[in-house]
Amino acid sequence: MISAGLPRFSEVPLEAFYFMSIETLIVTVDRDSDAVVREMNVQTDAIVGNQCAENSVWIFCENGRKTVFYNTADRGIGKNRNIVLKNSQADICVFADDDMVFLDGYPEIVQRVFAECYDGDVLIFNLVEKEPRRYVNREKKRIHKYNYAKYGAARMAIRRQSIIDSGISFSTEFGGGSGYGAGEDTIFLKDCLDRGLKIYAVPYALAEIDQQSVSTWFNGYNEKYFFDRGALYARLYPRFWELFCVRFLLRHRKKYKDSMGFWAALKSMRIGAKEYGAEGEKR
Repeated sequence: MISAGLPRFSEVPLEAFYFMSIETLIVTVDRDSDAVVREMNVQTDAIVGNQCAENSVWIFCENGRKTVFYNTADRGIGKNRNIVLKNSQADICVFADDDMVFLDGYPEIVQRVFAECYDGDVLIFNLVEKEPRRYVNREKKRIHKYNYAKYGAARMAIRRQSIIDSGISFSTEFGGGSGYGAGEDTIFLKDCLDRGLKIYAVPYALAEIDQQSVSTWFNGYNEKYFFDRGALYARLYPRFWELFCVRFLLRHRKKYKDSMGFWAALKSMRIGAKEYGAEGEKR
């Protein structure tokens, strides 16, 4: 079990955070028991979206904590996240994938950080990685429309009521198991910003991620990858999608240059953007 000493926080009155309830919202596939919450070291009530062969609801109680499984035969990570979000009831929700193991004491970290970021609607934490690949937050900072796109849902915790009141949900067109391979979390953050919610990145970790797990959507820098990326930019930036396509290709050329040339990649991105419905002509 991974141990985490609590980070140092500024003085925050205890009453500011101990009364905020927390649920951990987990998405997974083909589970037949509640073992996932023990494997992940979950320390709060939990809601699990389990995409499998049946439609049913399971309820488990252990150590004073309740776990509710929502089993569904649907596919798509956006649908799965929407199910767990819709059925949540806590003040604060922590999003999670099933390849994470939570650090000891993470509920208190979440409560304290939300108390410090008293006006924050969405907080983005770090993930512990043995071989760091993801962007690491070194300090608390406000997230804006120019720096939101590097974060995934498994790093997020939200004030549930802020999301509900704003009518925000995860895209079911993008993400693993849907038509376009990834991007549902990026769209979620963009929608939060567009509707005036406040997002902060914070320099604390809640969980370690298993870097040996197999991606459900990334199969290399091929035509499908760039096609999907073009569609994502058309969704995010209907008027300026092509500029963002070019910028992406220039910034990440070292990653894909051995798999596909610049112009071929741009061609695939243009096809994806136009099929999605670029320039306001959504299909």
